Amino acid sequence: METIVKLNKWANSHTNVVTDILRVALGVFLIYKGLLFIDQTDYLMSLITVTDHDMTRMFFGHYIAPVHMVGGLFIVLGFFTRLSAIFQLPILIGAVIVGLSVGTQGAELPQAIIALGLCIFFVFYGSGKHSIDYRMKLNM
Repeated sequence: METIVKLNKWANSHTNVVTDILRVALGVFLIYKGLLFIDQTDYLMSLITVTDHDMTRMFFGHYIAPVHMVGGLFIVLGFFTRLSAIFQLPILIGAVIVGLSVGTQGAELPQAIIALGLCIFFVFYGSGKHSIDYRMKLNM
C-alpha cells in the first residue's frame, strides 16, 4: 500500500496534459476494439486458436470485448485506472503473442504492442491529476 501512495505522489507531481491525452486515447482505442470484436465475433473466434474446447473459446470471446469496453471507459475517465489497465494486460499480451505467432497483416501487431506498453505505463503511473481518481482522493 505504501508503494502505491509513493507512486501516486510521484505521478501527481509529474503529471501533464500529454499523459492525460495518452490515457484518454488509450481508453478510446480500447473501447473501439471492444466494439469491433462485438461486431466481428467470427474474426475474434478465429484469432482464439489456443484451444479447440468450445467453452474456453466462448469464455475468451465473452471476456475480451466487455473488458476492453468497460476498462477503456474507466481509463478515459481516470476511474480505477491502474486496475483497469491490469485487466487489459492478459488480453494485450495474448494479442502480441498471437500477432507474433500468426504473423498478422496490417497494423494489428503494432497496435497491440503500443496498447500493451501504454497499459504497463498507466499501471505504474496511475491516472494523474485530471481524473476521477484524483478528485475522489481530494474529497476523502
